[in-house]
Amino acid sequence: MSAIRKSLLQLMFSGSYMRRWNDKLRPVELYEIDKQAHKMIVAWMLTLLNSGGYSAPDQRKLQQEVIERGLFDYLYRLVTTDIKPPVFYRICENEKDYKELTEWVLKELRPVLGAPDEGFWERLSAYHRNRDRTSLPDRILTAAHLYASGWEYNIIKPFNTFDEENQSIAESFTERLNALTDLCGVNELIQGHAFFSDSPTALGRFAKLCGQLRFQIRWADTPRVPETSVLGHMFLVAGYAYFFSLSLGACPARRINNFFAGLFHDLPELLTRDIITPVKRSVNQLPSLLRAYELQELERRVFGPLSAGGHDPLAERLRYYLGLVGEGVTSEFDETIRDSSGQVRRLGSFDALHADGNEDCLDPKDGALLKVCDNLAAFIEAHSSVRTGISSPNLHEAIARIRGDFRHRSLGPLSLGTIIADFD
Repeated sequence: MSAIRKSLLQLMFSGSYMRRWNDKLRPVELYEIDKQAHKMIVAWMLTLLNSGGYSAPDQRKLQQEVIERGLFDYLYRLVTTDIKPPVFYRICENEKDYKELTEWVLKELRPVLGAPDEGFWERLSAYHRNRDRTSLPDRILTAAHLYASGWEYNIIKPFNTFDEENQSIAESFTERLNALTDLCGVNELIQGHAFFSDSPTALGRFAKLCGQLRFQIRWADTPRVPETSVLGHMFLVAGYAYFFSLSLGACPARRINNFFAGLFHDLPELLTRDIITPVKRSVNQLPSLLRAYELQELERRVFGPLSAGGHDPLAERLRYYLGLVGEGVTSEFDETIRDSSGQVRRLGSFDALHADGNEDCLDPKDGALLKVCDNLAAFIEAHSSVRTGISSPNLHEAIARIRGDFRHRSLGPLSLGTIIADFD
């Protein structure tokens, strides 16, 4: 089995420190990890919309390429953090300069990444050494990047009217996104966002709602550095779930489902806000009350509008990721498959899924693994803050609880104790 390294987990988290638009006046701080989460949510929508007529294997191939190339771009960006985008684009225009930069980035990444699976490094390095970005997955990611970045710039634009770049930046997003309107869904996104149009659409409304999760800070009553958002946390869990899935030898469908289930697992917090575990545990009826409210509001504000806008497949897929369909399914942290009749069914444990459900035709999705990644992300959030000198009883309680849960625990061949021991 391939190894997951502490350095990879921390590198993924480092986007929580990386400020965006830091040469502009900003009403709120905007961070790279939040933008990447928003980008991948939009990419998920565009991927499903542009593969509706594909065979199941071809659809999985496209989804996995979009996921991996999105992660490859993020890792590259983390190394080139100090290069301003216009300068980076100039470098990309010169083949020699781009090649030199890329070889330096790959040299920096190689000792950090480890090997989530046998071919991960080869796929990452081949992607970055190939400058052709005209394939469908690359164009989907470009459209998603332009939408998420334009959404951010719409926030800061009114505060930068004095900046001579202000209008040209806004126009650049519009022009470049308009060049991708042959992709299904892009026109609807353009029409559905105030940055481009005042006319609401189902896709634009959902993308906007998801973007708002960047303003929702986790551990809201606990001082921390960095103050991670719900949106960034979702991306972190998605990335960890994908790497763990690779390491475990999960089939493509399971890897894909685990990434997107991680990416959406806290979507209900659009409606209830983030509530820390000690508070949830202090009131017996609070979890069930929250769950009932979440279900009502998800239907009213997410699933209903998507279905009314002609996007039933997106709504149904979200329900599957969030654990809202299937016999015996009560949570997004349940192991699920689809049986031969197409019905969603809950399996009793990680071992049952790993042994009997690891096949593409069963549409498998992990639950325990996703919960582990959720807790691991929370651990790294708390651990990183304490290491910077910003501490509190809530952070120490979380660190101790998760460390205790993981120390002697494994998921199949994946030793959680070994992973958590690296942080001692």
